[in-house]
Amino acid sequence: MLRILFYLFIVKPLVLIVLGINARNRHLLPVKGPAIIVANHNSHLDTLALMSLFPLSLASKIRPVAAADYFLRNRLLRWFAMDLIGIIPIERHAAGKNSRLLTPLTEALQNGEILILFPEGSRGEPETLGKLKNGIAHLASECPETPVIPVFFYGLGKSLPKGEIILVPFIVDAFIGEALYWRGSRQAFMEALTESMASLQKLARQNQRESAG
Repeated sequence: MLRILFYLFIVKPLVLIVLGINARNRHLLPVKGPAIIVANHNSHLDTLALMSLFPLSLASKIRPVAAADYFLRNRLLRWFAMDLIGIIPIERHAAGKNSRLLTPLTEALQNGEILILFPEGSRGEPETLGKLKNGIAHLASECPETPVIPVFFYGLGKSLPKGEIILVPFIVDAFIGEALYWRGSRQAFMEALTESMASLQKLARQNQRESAG
């Protein structure tokens, strides 16, 4: 209940009213779990922005995957991350090397939840796409029938980028791609995901140029 109230009175007003999000191809988002949402990571607001794209009825099913060493480092932050956001904490430096560390994620998917992941790892430069880490491929191989939906945000990196604490109102575009599935090899899956994210980034930049012109 606490998470739903946070979603209703904080997430929705903050992201949709203060910022405003234009979601392109919203119909490609899953209407139920299990599913995995992957996105570029440029802002402190990335997780909240992704959560805001889903209806209130799914609030309890949205589970961002986040670094344990950062979000569990003190009692207040742990409460915020676990009780309000509903994160699944992982050890980010070892998740791709030990399949047992993926157990909480596979269990969440088996329970019909929707995971939010940022394959780049840490936050990068505004509106750019860094190299994707292959931890997502390990997870996809464990859950081959689970759809992986790519999302590229444009604008969030200007609203609250890495190193900043003041939110700057800025219209945000969310470009949602077709679902991907496990392709039999980690290399093939990562190539497909990288290509999909790059295509969404290209669309975002093209849209920005057209809007500016």
